[in-house]
Amino acid sequence: MPRNHSTFTKTIGFAILACTSIAGLSAAAQTVQNSASPTAAIATQQQSSVMPPPPDQSKRQVPITKEQQQAILKAMSMPSAAAPVTIASSAPVATTAPLAPSPVPLPAPVPAPKPVPAADTPAPPDPHAPAFADWDWTWLNGNPRNKDTAFDSKFFTPEIRADITYNYDFNKPIDDSMSGSSELFRANEIQVEQLGIGGDFHLDHAHARFMTQFGMYSTATVRNDPSYSKGQWDIADADRYLSEAYGGYQFTNVLHGLNIDAGIFMSYVGLFSYYNFDNWAYQPSYVSSNTPWFFEGLRIQIFPTAHLKIEPWIINGWQSYGSSNSRKGLGGQIKWTPKPWLNVISNNYGLGHDDF
Repeated sequence: MPRNHSTFTKTIGFAILACTSIAGLSAAAQTVQNSASPTAAIATQQQSSVMPPPPDQSKRQVPITKEQQQAILKAMSMPSAAAPVTIASSAPVATTAPLAPSPVPLPAPVPAPKPVPAADTPAPPDPHAPAFADWDWTWLNGNPRNKDTAFDSKFFTPEIRADITYNYDFNKPIDDSMSGSSELFRANEIQVEQLGIGGDFHLDHAHARFMTQFGMYSTATVRNDPSYSKGQWDIADADRYLSEAYGGYQFTNVLHGLNIDAGIFMSYVGLFSYYNFDNWAYQPSYVSSNTPWFFEGLRIQIFPTAHLKIEPWIINGWQSYGSSNSRKGLGGQIKWTPKPWLNVISNNYGLGHDDF
C-alpha cells in the first residue's frame, strides 16, 4: 500500500508539471507574438482607453479533455521509465513568421540578337542605275578591251592612244600611196597612224570629253570632207587635230539617265570603231570604211531601261564639219541588250542634204 501511494503521488506531480509546462509554453508563445509584431502592440495600447484589457493569458488554465485524463491515468499505471506522454492542446500557439530570404540579384538581360537579313533576298533594283553597267561589254567589236584605267580620279579619267603601223602593198606603188582604205594610207613605211591624248571630265552632272588625232588621221580624215571649202574660215585646220571634242549634261534622276551633248563625236553608224585598237581586226570592213567616222552637232541619249538606249542626232551632215546646204541631218540609233551575249543595234540617217 505505501508503494502504491508513492507511485500515485509521483504521477500526480508529473501531471501537474505537464500542465504547468503547457501553460508556460502558451504564455511564451503569446509573448513572442507580441514582441514580433510591435505594430499590433501599439494598436492594442491605443484601444485600451476604450475597451477593457483582456485577461492575463499567462494565468489562463488550459482545460483537460476526457481523452487527456485517460492518457494521464494510463501513464500513472506505467513504470516511471516510460516515454513521456504527448498531450495535444486545442489552444492556438503563435509562431514567429520566418524571415524573408534576401533577394537574389537577377542576371543582366541578354540583348536580343539583331535580325540578320536573308542571304538569298535580292536587293530591290535601282530605278536610276546607269544603263549597260551591269554586264561586261569588252568582248563586243568596237569597244575598248581594258577593264580599268590608270590614274583615274574623281574629276578626270585620262586616256592615251598610240597607233603605229607598217603596211606592205604587193602592187608596189611608186609613190607609196595607198587608196581604197580609210585606215591605211602609206605602203612600205612605218607611220604614226594616230597619237591620241585626252580623256573624260566628270563633275556631278556635267561631263566633257576630248581626244587628239595627231598623225595620218589628221590629214586623211579631214581630206574626205569637202564642206570646209564652203565659205570663209578654214574649218579643216580648226578641227583636224581633234577626233572628239564635246561637252554636255547628264540627268541621272530621269529614267536610267538622260544625256544632252554637243560638239564633235565618233560616228554611231557601223559596227567598227574609229580607233583600230578597239576592233577585232585592224582593218575595218569595206562597208564600215564607207560610213562616217565622225559627226558634228547635237546628240541626245535616252535610257528608258538599263538595257535600252534611244539616241536621236541633229548634225551638220554626213561626216562633215560644216553644212553643205541649209538643211541639217537627222539620224539616230536604237540599242537593246537583252542578254550579256546579245547586242541588237539599229542605225539610221536621213533628211540631210549633203550635195554641193
